[in-house]
Amino acid sequence: MLTLRSALLADIDAMWALRTRALRHGCAGHYPAEVLGPWLAAPVPRSYPGLVASSGAVIAQEPGAMLGYAILDLPTSEVDAVFVDPQAGGRGIGKMMLAALERMALERGCKRLHLSASLNAVPFYEAAGFFVLRTAVYAHPCGIALDCVEMEKSSFGAI
Repeated sequence: MLTLRSALLADIDAMWALRTRALRHGCAGHYPAEVLGPWLAAPVPRSYPGLVASSGAVIAQEPGAMLGYAILDLPTSEVDAVFVDPQAGGRGIGKMMLAALERMALERGCKRLHLSASLNAVPFYEAAGFFVLRTAVYAHPCGIALDCVEMEKSSFGAI
């Protein structure tokens, strides 16, 4: 049975491995190899322990398996990550985790969420009610320039 729980610091390595599988699967057709290679090899961001410790991260799991995770940077109201294991795609897991982030935001009085979506993720976020603000280029800490789409949602509570 699929459940959601708060992420723990001990989950970070497994979360990052899942993120790398999801990027490899979902982004290959949207980014060239010279961008995707360094992006996949990037280490866990220094911000992850703080984001996880602040209770802004959820894990989707079934017995014995992490199926996805999502992170909300609570102070900035930014959706930092929503990743689903490619083998678990199409089951509504991303939608469920995003709804959990929205509930978290509402509980803290947030009225607007924003994010920078990878090119492959734009349709997912649009289906969840986010709208495009602008295209942008994110200067990734690993030294690459990532094309992305800045998005926002100001009316939420249920996806």
